[in-house]
Amino acid sequence: MTSRTPKDSELARRLSRRNVLGVAAGATAATLLGAATAQAAGTTSQGHGQGHGHGHGKGRAVLPPGRLGIQLYSLRDKVSTLGFAPVFAELENYGYDEIEFAGYTQGSAGAITLAQLRKLAKDHGLNPIGSHVGYYDDNNPGAYTFAQNLTKVLDDAEALGLKHIGTASGPFRYGSTVDGWKRAAEDFNTYGAAARKRGMKFYQHNHAEEFSFATDKPGVRLYDVLLAETDPDLVYLEMDIYWAFCAQFRFGKKADGTPAPFNPVDYVLRQPDRYPLFHVKDGTRDDSARDGYDMTDVGDGDIDYKTFLSRVTERTHRGRTYHHWQTEHDNPVESFAFARKSSEHLHSLRERCGD
Repeated sequence: MTSRTPKDSELARRLSRRNVLGVAAGATAATLLGAATAQAAGTTSQGHGQGHGHGHGKGRAVLPPGRLGIQLYSLRDKVSTLGFAPVFAELENYGYDEIEFAGYTQGSAGAITLAQLRKLAKDHGLNPIGSHVGYYDDNNPGAYTFAQNLTKVLDDAEALGLKHIGTASGPFRYGSTVDGWKRAAEDFNTYGAAARKRGMKFYQHNHAEEFSFATDKPGVRLYDVLLAETDPDLVYLEMDIYWAFCAQFRFGKKADGTPAPFNPVDYVLRQPDRYPLFHVKDGTRDDSARDGYDMTDVGDGDIDYKTFLSRVTERTHRGRTYHHWQTEHDNPVESFAFARKSSEHLHSLRERCGD
């Protein structure tokens, strides 16, 4: 399946040039829509109990309506102590539309069934959009993973009404060689086919290491192997934008020092239908840190989300209706404050004439 995604340097250059040209067409459309669109977006946000007081200028909201979610891993401390109900109430108040699960239990708050969890989300206007499950645990045949318990994982996802079911595990089950990643791609194709039969999309969420190079072929980026060897109709990607930018910092050179630059958004623009989901997390640039960034609340860092979201939403044929944006912070100082601030920041972003 390698021929599905040929290396086309000319295409890459054309895409890069388009990126430099800006979002003139989208910005013009936003201007024509005028204040009515901005007012409608502001009204919607305030209807969720949130008046986003800063950043509202003329032009259309960069964040498409109804597409803001949160990865509940960011709120695991609150879920485990308070339970899902108070957490969902807060998220509704902060203007969230969707949730992505990282487990279906709530600790000291007591047992909850999947049916109850699905109804609770609906009662708070939250659409369960996806869930993270482990890829494999080869030492434990009873593990709740795709490799060990695929049917159970899909049964639970179906019971929750999920449209996407995925893993945040890297495809390193068989090592870091090209052939190892081809084997992992075969696994992913199998899970994707099984999910598709249930009306769901299987996806993989990246960290930085997916963009590293194969140990046996140091000129080959492993993420490119994953894209080439998985069937685009069966295997989808959730780009964690923060980790992709960390990878740009860490793996912008090959082992021999040869430059190998890449821009995360170019991956999306080349194959937008493969990226239904994104993780929106932020970081302050720190060249002395291993990853080049220190994670922080969305809006407090240096990742330009106005540009990233604008490029994806305005330059792909279903940009504003296909993609879902999940905020995340692995270890927030205060998780409710993180959720509120992140929603406020993303809702405040506006396209302006001339952007």
